[in-house]
Amino acid sequence: MSFSSPFLARLARASRRWLEGTVLRAYERMLTREVSSGLIPNHIAIIMDGNRRYARMMRKPSHEGHRKGARTTENILDWCWELGIKNVSIYAFSTENFRRDKEEQSCLFELMEEEFHKLLNDERTHERKLRVSVVGESSLIPESLRRVVKKVEEVTREYTNFRLNVAIAYGGRWEILSAVRKLAEKVREGRLEPEDVDEEAISAHMHTESGMVIPDVDLIIRTGGELRTSNFLPWQANGSECAAYFCTPYWPEFTKVEFLRAIRTYQQRESERKKHILLRLMSLVKECGLIEMQDALHIYKRLTEGTLRSKRHTTEGVGTGR
Repeated sequence: MSFSSPFLARLARASRRWLEGTVLRAYERMLTREVSSGLIPNHIAIIMDGNRRYARMMRKPSHEGHRKGARTTENILDWCWELGIKNVSIYAFSTENFRRDKEEQSCLFELMEEEFHKLLNDERTHERKLRVSVVGESSLIPESLRRVVKKVEEVTREYTNFRLNVAIAYGGRWEILSAVRKLAEKVREGRLEPEDVDEEAISAHMHTESGMVIPDVDLIIRTGGELRTSNFLPWQANGSECAAYFCTPYWPEFTKVEFLRAIRTYQQRESERKKHILLRLMSLVKECGLIEMQDALHIYKRLTEGTLRSKRHTTEGVGTGR
C-alpha cells in the first residue's frame, strides 16, 4: 500500500498534536500535584489583559475577544476552587477604559450583565457558597448593570466559603481617596479620633459596594506581556509586598498550566522569604553568643516553671471549693 505525501504530512501533524497534547496534560497533572502540596495563597488578583489584541490576532471583532476572555474567567473560578484559594479579584473595567469608543463600552457592559446573570443562576455559585461583590464607581456604569450587580450581591451576601471581587469603573487612587474621605467624615462627626487613623483603619475602609473588606493580596497575575499592575488594588497589593506573575499569553489564551506556574511563583517567593528570615534569625543567635543564649534559656525555663506552679496552685485552690 502506498501513501501520498499530503497524507503523510497530515498524519505527521496529527501525531505531533497528539504528542504535544499528551505531554501537556501530563505536565499539568504534575504541576497540580506539586502546587497542591505547597502553600496556597489566600487572595489572588488578576489583570485580564489582551482580549482585543487576541481578537485582532484571530482577525475577529474585539467583542469576540472579550467573550472568549469571559470563558477563561469562568475557568479561573474553577481552578481557584479546586486549589482552595478563598479570594479572587478580577480587573474587569478601569476608569481609563471609558476612553474607548462607546460601541465597545456598550458591548463590554452587556457582556458583564450576561456574566452576572450566569453567576446568579449557576448552581456552582450556590454549591460553593460564592459571595460576589463589586468594587468601583458604580454611578458611572449603566443602570441595567447596576441592577443585576445589586441582585447578585444581595443573593450571595451570606456566603463565606469563596469570594469573588469584580472591579468595574475602578481606579486605585479613587479607592484610597474614597477610604480617606470616609475616615475624614467620621473624624468630622466625632465618631473617630484623628490619632486613631492608622493603617488598620484605612484597610477597614477599603471595601466593596456591599461592604465586604478586601483582604491583602498574596499574588497578582497579569496576562498579555505588560509588566505593570495598572494601579489595581495598590493598597492591598503593595502594602503586603505580594508576589507578581507576568506572562505573555493574552487573557483568552491563559491556560491552567500558566495559572499553576503563577501559584508556583508565589510559593517559591514565600519559601525564599522564610529562608531569608531563618538566616537572619541564625545570625542574630550567633551575635548573641552562647553565654547570652544559655542565660536566656535559663530565665525562660525559670519563668515557665513558675507559671506552671502558679497555675497548679490556682487550680488546686479552685478545685477544693473552700
